[in-house]
Amino acid sequence: MAKRDYYEVLGVTKGASVAEIKKSYRRLAMKYHPDRNSDDEDAEARFKEAKEAYEVLKDDDKRAAYDRFGHEGVRTGPGGAGYGAEGFGDIFGDVFGDIFGGGRRGASQVFRGADLGYELKLDLERAVKGDAVTIDVPTQVVCNECDGNGSEKGSDPVKCTTCGGAGQVRMQQGFFSIQQTCPACKGAGTVISNPCKKCHGRGRVSKTKTLNVKVPAGVDDGDRIRLSGEGEAGRNGGPPGDLYVEIRVTPHKIFERAGSDLSCEVPISFACATLGGEVELPTLNGNVSLKVPAGTQSGKVFRLRGKGVTTVRDHRTGDLFAKVAVETPVHLTPEQESLLIQFENLVGAGGEQHNPRAGGWLETVKRFFEKISQ
Repeated sequence: MAKRDYYEVLGVTKGASVAEIKKSYRRLAMKYHPDRNSDDEDAEARFKEAKEAYEVLKDDDKRAAYDRFGHEGVRTGPGGAGYGAEGFGDIFGDVFGDIFGGGRRGASQVFRGADLGYELKLDLERAVKGDAVTIDVPTQVVCNECDGNGSEKGSDPVKCTTCGGAGQVRMQQGFFSIQQTCPACKGAGTVISNPCKKCHGRGRVSKTKTLNVKVPAGVDDGDRIRLSGEGEAGRNGGPPGDLYVEIRVTPHKIFERAGSDLSCEVPISFACATLGGEVELPTLNGNVSLKVPAGTQSGKVFRLRGKGVTTVRDHRTGDLFAKVAVETPVHLTPEQESLLIQFENLVGAGGEQHNPRAGGWLETVKRFFEKISQ
């Protein structure tokens, strides 16, 4: 019986990706597996045909040879790699392994190093203007005695006899084949018979690294700076992890920050609020003069455009919001008290002309009591 085209068997086009081929094979294998169709010889043949096609098309070299020479370009036995429990297990190793992290492994697995975190405290000025900071980070680095393989000089790790160097063992449950990390080598695929005395077979040692961190201008509390490759060293030659430096901006004595804007409270005297005047106001780029109009009430907020923070993301410069607080004089002398009483009598005689807010408030209170007394 002539063999059908492998692409036709799997129901995919010649330009199909490996993911599409796997998806189609998984569907057909689940449908036609002999354990599910014990009385259907046609299903058994379909399963063998699908597996043979998959074994060729999933491999780049075999697929290229097949595309060029057809079935003569690849050599497969009748039924390909078989269709028993082992064949069905390959569905999980090759197809489902991409989802669950299983699949076939090399003789020696490599593991990426762990990512690390570091909390960097900065005052507001340094966060706004940027800085270069030196930090000390405790981490795991490759052991220089064994070059990271965990064995004493002159010896090497040996293949794990439990998993045969695969790093995983397969457990059979009916027609399901489940892979799990080898308990003997912990997934490494090798075991160390003569461990390095410096790292005790771990391949890594503890060390505090000194790193230079460039803090860009405008960072805010909670921002993170990623230092690629500065995390813990990987295992079995795996790549190192990354270091994430998290910015913590300490509270400022004058300013509070909200994104690109700053705010502060400015105390002014009773006379300045009444008569008007100028107050020297601090900003992160030096002092500026704030004009206070006559009759300014406590709590009035003045906006100084462009005196805020230039953010690190969109480079937008915010504003500074200055809230004035009229300060009540304390520790008055008898003469000052006498003058203040005279002033209060003179102002009080003017009624709402001099105290519009107080007059309006008293009128509101009066109407309130009239309403509840009805």
